[in-house]
Amino acid sequence: MTTTEESSAAPGGREVSEEQRRIEERLTEQVVASFAGAGDARLREVLESLTRHLHAFVRDVRLTEQEWKQAIDFLTATGHITDDKRQEFILLSDVLGASMQTIAVNNEAYRDATEATVFGPFFVDDAPVVGNGGDMAGGAPGEPCWVEGTVRDTDGTPVPGARVEVWEADEDGFYDVQYDDGRVAGRGHLFTEPDGSFRFWCLTPTPYPIPHDGPVGRLLEAAGRSPVRAAHLHFMVTATNLRTLVTHIFVEGDPQLEIGDSVFGVKESLVKRFERQSPGTPTPDGRDLGDRTWTKARFDIVLAPAAGA
Repeated sequence: MTTTEESSAAPGGREVSEEQRRIEERLTEQVVASFAGAGDARLREVLESLTRHLHAFVRDVRLTEQEWKQAIDFLTATGHITDDKRQEFILLSDVLGASMQTIAVNNEAYRDATEATVFGPFFVDDAPVVGNGGDMAGGAPGEPCWVEGTVRDTDGTPVPGARVEVWEADEDGFYDVQYDDGRVAGRGHLFTEPDGSFRFWCLTPTPYPIPHDGPVGRLLEAAGRSPVRAAHLHFMVTATNLRTLVTHIFVEGDPQLEIGDSVFGVKESLVKRFERQSPGTPTPDGRDLGDRTWTKARFDIVLAPAAGA
């Protein structure tokens, strides 16, 4: 029987002897040492750190064999539901805040550069060109929204020819790739004018739940967390010698902002005013919207220099 000096309390009040701790620590070091021959120094660094943190977690919570099996089953189910249209592992990373932490690490604050946020699982590479003033809604249901702004660098110089990629869910909370009919809607790209300006029609963003019919949804339910995302519009902006920006803009006054965003993507600087216009209000480009309401928003983007630029 061990004494107090020879043992310490684990979660739940369970005592773990110093001998047992030494056994566990030896195993960790054995696994860490097994990566010593890795030819890639960065790979070795990552695997060694991953091993130490993973073993520390197992020891900290005193993970049971049944809990280990449940974790394996959960990850297996996550893999099974993932396909070319649904990336459940990204969703898992998002709801655990790992996506936002990775973004924070890789997008250090730089002067007044626009803040980055989560990429999300529904970006596609081949979105159509809509051109300045075009409509990227593509017939998706929702209230029309006019967005305009500029792209500049941190010295205030306009960035012509920057590629501005935009995508969003429709008013029913679904992205085009979540439908089975092959539609392309709620997404597109354009290029900034010589003065750095851009403008387009889209849909007024609305809150919607992330896909919660799979393992990630069951995790959120068990944890008592909402799957709902705050209303947002996705952007990805690329330009030569400037850091690629992946971000959203969020809707000022959206009640979900107070409740919380399920993937921790909201930043105060990205909350923008979407001004609702009454039916018959003239649109910026003369588009006739009949008796429909519409909104307008402005998003001025500032890009940081690329690493090494």
